Amino acid sequence: MQGVVARVASEPIRTAAVLAELAGGENGAELLFHGVVRNRNEGRAVKAVSYDVFAPLAEQTFREIGDEALARWGPDLRVVIVHRSGRLEVGEVSVIVGVSSPHRDEAYLASRYVIEQLKVRSPIWKQEHYADGDSEWLLGHSLRASETQAEEPPDVQLHARTVAPRDDSERQDRCRARG
Repeated sequence: MQGVVARVASEPIRTAAVLAELAGGENGAELLFHGVVRNRNEGRAVKAVSYDVFAPLAEQTFREIGDEALARWGPDLRVVIVHRSGRLEVGEVSVIVGVSSPHRDEAYLASRYVIEQLKVRSPIWKQEHYADGDSEWLLGHSLRASETQAEEPPDVQLHARTVAPRDDSERQDRCRARG
């Protein structure tokens, strides 16, 4: 598989299946982001979350976001985006973003970009169900064209460290001084 896999799932997401979709001998980095339902939000005890998803548009949006990551971090990237729909209990995985790339830097940057864009641009609505019996639809992000650009991660060089070339004479002098 090269490119982007995007889907909405009504059943639990299988991590092993996502890893299998990322696997390939040409990429040395495989990164998975798991979003899980947490038990508290803004001071309230949460017992479950329901996701209402317009699947055709969500999958199209996921593919567009994945294609943007490929354009930015290279055609060797593999991107898998899977988001759950329906009611999920605390601890269940709601979203997985998987990225494989030749090197780790691209995988980290692309993964962060994909999840941030997904949170802002996807037609997914979230209802929290609280321990006290109440439930509430959470305010999401607007899908208006003027507001669809999530803040992108800061421009970071694709390599974690950049080492300036050394003047070898300094190193040789230090070695000689130590004897």
